[in-house]
Amino acid sequence: MIDLAVLEGSSFVVLGLARSGLATVRALKAAGIECVAWDDNAASREAAAQAGARVTDPATIDWAGITALVISPGIPSTLPVPHPVAVAARAAGKPIICDVELLARAQPEAIFVAITGTNGKSTTTALIGHILQQAGLRCQVGGNIGRGALDLDPLGKGGLYVLELSSYQLELLQTFRANVAVWLNITPDHIDRHGDLAGYVAAKKNIFARQRAGDCAVIGVEDEPSREVERQIAARPGIACIPVALDRPVANGISYRAGLLVDADGYTVDFSDVLTLPGDHNAQNAACAWAVCRWLDVPRETIVAGMKTYAGLPHRQERVAAVGNIVYINDSKATNADATARALSSYDDIYWILGGQAKEGGVAPLASYFDRIRHAFLIGEATELFAGQLEGNLPFSRCGDLQSALDAAHAMAQREAKGPAVVLLSPACASWDQWKSYEHRGDAFRAMARALPGAEILGRAA
Repeated sequence: MIDLAVLEGSSFVVLGLARSGLATVRALKAAGIECVAWDDNAASREAAAQAGARVTDPATIDWAGITALVISPGIPSTLPVPHPVAVAARAAGKPIICDVELLARAQPEAIFVAITGTNGKSTTTALIGHILQQAGLRCQVGGNIGRGALDLDPLGKGGLYVLELSSYQLELLQTFRANVAVWLNITPDHIDRHGDLAGYVAAKKNIFARQRAGDCAVIGVEDEPSREVERQIAARPGIACIPVALDRPVANGISYRAGLLVDADGYTVDFSDVLTLPGDHNAQNAACAWAVCRWLDVPRETIVAGMKTYAGLPHRQERVAAVGNIVYINDSKATNADATARALSSYDDIYWILGGQAKEGGVAPLASYFDRIRHAFLIGEATELFAGQLEGNLPFSRCGDLQSALDAAHAMAQREAKGPAVVLLSPACASWDQWKSYEHRGDAFRAMARALPGAEILGRAA
């Protein structure tokens, strides 16, 4: 747990009492700092009370003695409709921050590596953390992945915090400075929270705020908003800006394609045998991780060894089982078409399970990958929408639920496939029609696939 003694004399309101909110309450109370807590969920309020917080009806909060509102990033403070507590804090002139800001204030001598982007954040964050830990460096990984910011261990001077940061977190930072900032990509997302694409990009660009001479920015340049950001950051004096591009050389940057990256000096890394990093998108993640670790003076050989021992993350093209030549892949994290495109581009001979709560546009943007797909198996609320988009373009079956879809895909793949093939859960949809979360959906798929007759378990035991 992070020691927040540096904040002695302050007082905070904590809004939102899930993972990061409860960690904030625990850290504040451990430091003897007064905090008032609230969550709209009664069970969450009870958990905070047990942790020592003073749970108070928001309408009765006296803001005069409050230093700041610490808000869980998932709770809107502006768009589409701000939470009433955020409205009250703003009316009282109080800053609205998140737990990452408190971490930065408590660990001012640590080194912060921050990663953002629409897709690939978690993999890149985990890969960087894995390589740094393999290199023997004092390193903690968290933020929007794994442990909350204030649940991390105190590292002090020279310690490395590798943090995945969402746009929701980035817009709540005031003093946080990324010594190394990684920007992967931008595609439209979270528009309801940011108003439009420009608002989303503006929130993401906070990752570069307060960077100064001697800091580093690693930027993927495969979309126009990202290229514009790279031009802006490259013009800032003293910041090392490293562009990362697909399959083309870039000055002072890194080029990549599936299983391969080429550094600015021509040094080439072939990681095509790393099954946990398939496809061009994972090559981008690997190239960005390479740039960060080289900037931090990790030897090349150590980085390569770290990449080759990277185990991958659950629900992100996770190889969970195999039956004969058929591999079963859990990509439940792919909750939109752009994320699913990354999976479809990585394989041939795909038996594709998709569906859930559809996002805008459905699967129409994925038409260029249909020639890789042998059959689609539709589940959930999106079934009829997707059936209409696939009709005449791709053979499909209406399966209703995940177990039925897996059974049908398994039977067809085992019967038809002439060589290696994949049964791929990459839903292009949110999970909430039938599951609690994408993790819940992915855990279920993993268990179902491993229960198939003759299944060999791949990857993690969990």
